[in-house]
Amino acid sequence: MNGFLISAIALLAGLLPCGWVIWKHPAIDGLVAFELASIITAGILLLLAEALNEAPMADLALALALLSFGGGLVYARFLERWV
Repeated sequence: MNGFLISAIALLAGLLPCGWVIWKHPAIDGLVAFELASIITAGILLLLAEALNEAPMADLALALALLSFGGGLVYARFLERWV
């Protein structure tokens, strides 16, 4: 086990509070938590790509980073009904 895997596990623990905020506060706080969760997930994928020497995982992290903006816009449009 190297430092990259340990860092990925530590970041994985950071997704739990984001999920709780999204579940309990689906308004603007949930949107911010959703965006933070996508950033953390992209970081986890980059750390795993480096730890396992898998280049396609880095491409997946890049695709996630690009598509998370669109996902945030869709989530904001969905929340428009209640805010």
